Parts: sequence; C-alpha cells; structure tokens
Amino acid sequence: MKMTPLVPEPSSYSTIASHLVVSSNSFSLASFWSSRPREHKYRVWRTVFVLILMEIQVLRRLYETEHVFHYSPSARMHIMGYLTGLFYYVAAPLSLASSCLPEAIQYLRYQIAEFIVKGRARMPDLVIDPSHLLKPLLKLGWTQWIGAVIFIWGSLHQIRCHAILGSLREHKDSDEYVIPCGDWFSRVSCPHYLAELVIYLGMLIASGGSDISVWFLYLFVITNLSFAAVQTHKWYLQKFEDYPRSRYAIIPFVC
Repeated sequence: MKMTPLVPEPSSYSTIASHLVVSSNSFSLASFWSSRPREHKYRVWRTVFVLILMEIQVLRRLYETEHVFHYSPSARMHIMGYLTGLFYYVAAPLSLASSCLPEAIQYLRYQIAEFIVKGRARMPDLVIDPSHLLKPLLKLGWTQWIGAVIFIWGSLHQIRCHAILGSLREHKDSDEYVIPCGDWFSRVSCPHYLAELVIYLGMLIASGGSDISVWFLYLFVITNLSFAAVQTHKWYLQKFEDYPRSRYAIIPFVC
C-alpha cells in the first residue's frame, strides 16, 4: 500500500533556492532541481525575470517621487486614489507571479514546518553564489529580451517626461502652471502615462503572455491611465487658451 508522506514534499518553487545557494550541509534540493523538466525551470526563471523588471520600475518611481517631482503645499490625494495605489502595488507583483504563487506558498509552508521540526541550530546555512544568479538569465528566450528592450525604451521616455514635469515647478512654493513641452509632449498631453503603457507592455511580452492574470493587469493599467489622461487633457484645454489642439490625451491618433 502506498503511504502518503506526513510532511509535504518541497515544491518545485524551492528549486530556485537550491539553484541560487550553496549550503554547508546537504539540503537535498539540488537533486530535486535537476530532476525537474526544463520547461518548468524556464517558467520559474521567466517569472523571476519579470519580477525583477517590476522591482526596477517601483524603485525608480519611488526615487522620482522623492527627488524629481516638486509637489505644491496645497496638493492633496483622494483617499480612494491612495487606497487604490496601495492595492495595486500589492496585486501587481502577485499577478505577474501568479503561475508560481501556489508553489511559492507551498515551499514557504515546507520551510516553516522544517524550521519547527529541526530548529534554527539544525537548519543549513545558506550562502548566495552570485555566479548562479546569472546563468539562468542567459538561458531566457528571445521574448524575454525583446520585452526587456521595450521596458527600457518606455522607462527612458518616462524618465525624460517626469524630468520635464518636475522642472516646471522647481520652486515648491509656487502654484503657477505652465504648458509642458519636449519629448513625447509634442504629441500627447500625458506622455508619462503613454510611457507607462509601454513599460507594462514590455513586462507582458517578457512574461510570455500565457497567464490571464497578466493580461488583466495590463487591461487595468490601460483603463486607469487612459481615464486619468483624458481628465488631465481636458484640464489643460480649460486652463490654457493657447494649449496645442493637435495633442491627444495619451495615445497618438487614438485618444
């Protein structure tokens, strides 16, 4: 009669840890990693690659918020917008990693159970081997690198557009508004939003587009930014009589 183990077998997500680290005593995960199908390894590292792109985007936006933009003392954010932002930056990484999320949770449960049984003193010491971090990236497919190039292209334009917007209010005490010009501002009113669409398109392509949750994430980004861009475009037209009428809100020749 086949017996069911009392402790769940380490999930395939645990193969990431075994591949990244070298332990002082045998953790029995290296052989488990080598036994996994090549397609599974590719899917795991593809997810890790997309999450790295997402982390780069989040850290850059944090830097720009602190050091590029100069907000007016009277500037306020609606509570719903604030809560939506908090929800989004929690849900977005989970959506990008949805294909590996069940494995990650199972692996975490296994690690906690092993820690409870063995105790900290008997757990292996894990040392990160930097050389093992680069090998899987070199084996990624062409879609990942095309997605990365699109991501970088969108990021560069968003950096430029944010710098333009930040330079319009170098004096924080001033409430004066001026028409932004330069880069993609010559075509649309919200090129930083357009660049954001390009950035997330890059992440969508890098993910392989096989997970429906990633498509829902991109649809949310398009809908949310398009709505915000249309409202901003209308404000520009009402605020400035000489505002260029040839500009679109967010996507040239579309809206």
